[in-house]
Amino acid sequence: MTTPVGRMTAEERREQLLDVTKEIAFEHGFHAVSIEAVARAAGITRPIVYSHFHDLPGVLDALIDRESSRALSQLAAVLPTGLEGRDPRDLLPAALRGYLEVVEGDPATWRLVLMPPEGAPVTLRDRIARGRSAVIAQLADVVRPGLGPGTEPPDPELTAVMLSAVSDEAARLLLTDPERYPVDRLVALAEWALGRFVG
Repeated sequence: MTTPVGRMTAEERREQLLDVTKEIAFEHGFHAVSIEAVARAAGITRPIVYSHFHDLPGVLDALIDRESSRALSQLAAVLPTGLEGRDPRDLLPAALRGYLEVVEGDPATWRLVLMPPEGAPVTLRDRIARGRSAVIAQLADVVRPGLGPGTEPPDPELTAVMLSAVSDEAARLLLTDPERYPVDRLVALAEWALGRFVG
């Protein structure tokens, strides 16, 4: 059942306000986010915003919680959990493709994570750092046995850090200039590099 035009459920209104907040933050920086700006962009009065979030920090915390959870759940769906007898030349590029396709499918969320706008709250940066640490720990477990006979890395954590950095830079290129850096081009280079490394 759809909600009549102009009437939203409390959850729909809350999501709308978070969407508007994200748009303001990305287009103008977090310093441009205010209760007044959110209300104006949503076409409602300030008391409605206050009724959902109490104050501006409440709006920002809710936005950070939502976007962080969204990004981590999307990433969890595509990150490898182990080589499990699979060829790393297939598994790792497939994981990169999955990551880039997630980024391509939800660019607004990933711009917030990978290219935080001006004035981003410390809580956003902290949440991103925690998420990155979890990803690196998982990648370190994946690469610890090596990517082929005799390729066990001397430092699995640092190997994971480097893989994560390359993947994030590929995602930034995709977000910044998708015509020049499409998913297929980025994955093709990863396949070439892994092929040379693994042999």
